[in-house]
Amino acid sequence: MKLVVLTQRVEVIENIGERRDALSQEWALLAEACGFLPLPLPNHLPAVRRIMEALPVEGILLTGGNDLASYGGDAPERDEVEHCLIEHSIQTGTPLLGVCRGMQAILNYFGTPLAKVEGHVRREHRLDNGDTVNSFHSWGARACQPPLLPLAWSEDGVLEAVSCQDYASIRGVMWHPERYAPFRERDIEMIREVFRL
Repeated sequence: MKLVVLTQRVEVIENIGERRDALSQEWALLAEACGFLPLPLPNHLPAVRRIMEALPVEGILLTGGNDLASYGGDAPERDEVEHCLIEHSIQTGTPLLGVCRGMQAILNYFGTPLAKVEGHVRREHRLDNGDTVNSFHSWGARACQPPLLPLAWSEDGVLEAVSCQDYASIRGVMWHPERYAPFRERDIEMIREVFRL
């Protein structure tokens, strides 16, 4: 079974001065449905580098949660980890899927600016490819530049999915496959395709 590493959100517990890594349990269920072994990564760059060197990682999944620090987010350590993982994917060809914030990290890495979007939190909307998807983001993009290629747009012109022409192993989607119950077969197929399962 292929090993896929997953990034985690940072939760700031202010009253005790603690920063915690957290991941929805839905990801473990979706991993089981897709047929890969999930390994959550800490938001600690030296540890992540050691893990990527020591283990036979065959996929990278950048999950949702937290705004990017350059857009007011409070998890710069997560930005560092995800930047490193995108570079790892580029250098090694390891398949990488970015979900919601993960796609935002991909856009940011390749120089596409984000902007505030309205009507994309706790909503469903149709895409230009005929799909209907959930939506939980307040930042998005209305364009992208090479090497990113648009794969889907929402009806109001927000970019919902991208691929990368120079690095075929990189894909991003703005919806949350893990938040469907039951999981959608089209999402399972997409994840299996990205990770070559």
